[in-house]
Amino acid sequence: MTRMAFKTRLALTALLAGTALVPGMAQAQTAREIELETRLKALEAAVQDLRGELNAARATAAAPIAPTAMNPAPMNTNPMTASSMSVASESLGRSPGATNVAQAKPVAANSAPTDGFRVGNTTVKLGGFVRLNVIASRYSDGEAAVGGLGKEFFLPQQIPVGGGFSTQDLLLSARQTRLQFSTSTPMNGTDIKTLVEFDFALATAPVGAQRATNPYTPTFRRGFIEYGNLLVGQEWSTFQNIAVLPETTDFVGPLDGTVFNRQAQVRYTIPLRSGLTLQIAAENPETETALPANAALVDTDDDRLPDVVARVNWKPTFGDFALAGIARELRTDTLGSGDTAFGWGVSGSGKIPIGKRHDLRFMATYGQGIGRYLGLGYVPDAIYGGTATQLERIDNFAAFAAFRIGWTDAIHSTLMGSYQSANYPAGVIVTGLANAKSYGGAGNLFWSPGKGFDIGVEYRHAVRELVSGDTGALDRLEFAFKYGF
Repeated sequence: MTRMAFKTRLALTALLAGTALVPGMAQAQTAREIELETRLKALEAAVQDLRGELNAARATAAAPIAPTAMNPAPMNTNPMTASSMSVASESLGRSPGATNVAQAKPVAANSAPTDGFRVGNTTVKLGGFVRLNVIASRYSDGEAAVGGLGKEFFLPQQIPVGGGFSTQDLLLSARQTRLQFSTSTPMNGTDIKTLVEFDFALATAPVGAQRATNPYTPTFRRGFIEYGNLLVGQEWSTFQNIAVLPETTDFVGPLDGTVFNRQAQVRYTIPLRSGLTLQIAAENPETETALPANAALVDTDDDRLPDVVARVNWKPTFGDFALAGIARELRTDTLGSGDTAFGWGVSGSGKIPIGKRHDLRFMATYGQGIGRYLGLGYVPDAIYGGTATQLERIDNFAAFAAFRIGWTDAIHSTLMGSYQSANYPAGVIVTGLANAKSYGGAGNLFWSPGKGFDIGVEYRHAVRELVSGDTGALDRLEFAFKYGF
């Protein structure tokens, strides 16, 4: 019982008690009558005071409560201008005008994000996956190098050639496991976003790694800042369209037939019209060379101009397509003497849905002096010609195609084939150990029993061919278990 209610009940009780005495007042003495009247007047005044306090309390309860840190005002108590509604709609992933104040549902200003967690004004998300690969390989013409990356994923330049004997290899590895975290912070009406990603896949295995603890150093994959249409940092090259990469148990899949590169860059995206965008980027340059008598790649690290890339992305109702072009300066400078050459390339790619579960994916790339962008450097950008400093470009063609089959919502397969060839400059005698071609195919079956959980098996056959005409083949059966979070 509140204090006010107690006072009210006490006063009313006293008033009733006084009223009950009234029948006997007519026979009371004059002095007692006067005393009783005085008491009744006092009680009547107390009731009036209590009535005033009660009315004041009711008025206070009906008045709006001022917002405080503990009781923030609902969003719909403050009218929003048309421009602020537009910004709010865009921040929620809706176009301006898709809602209005009357339609909007009140949301607490300090509500927690539905995905990730908040630190101050920044939303932080963690993601990645844990993955195990079981890889059984057979090499037709030699033995793969101990600790070589070609044992852990399809790397055509590490298929043995010239050994004269076949070998087998079995490997279990979990180092394709990946971890990433991203942030999003409102700034001047636009979210500024960041992403940092690591895995263990490309780290060189230390000597004796498989002997006891299998330790692998985390390797940096991506790290960038995105603000509006501007991206700065390390990301997939704009020359590459990762949206068309097929599902595979391998790290990449049709590696020899695809552009594959991550590097530092400054990229700007320009919306042209609905479903059509233009991306322009300046990316990290690096010229890969080789001597005519030695097939080993050499990083010259003498570059002075960035690689310039432009890509048009087109997303009509019947697919997803991209056309990219690259222009770059190849340069070497040794002891004050060097040479430059112009490198260029074009790449077209796409993904075409077929029905609800199937699709066709493809990529075709051609250019001169773009070797490091194809198949993790299956051939160099250029070789030295008539002198120790004269650069001669190498022509490249690479392509792949993949057909995805959705047997059910949870069971699906992909059939893929890939190819790459290199045409060395005329008049330059090239060692017979240099890579000339790579081609092959793979087929897999995946089962996805739950969201983020995939179990797959894949068979691959691939051939590496040298300038001398010697070949070596890889046959591989691979199982993969992955859970993404």
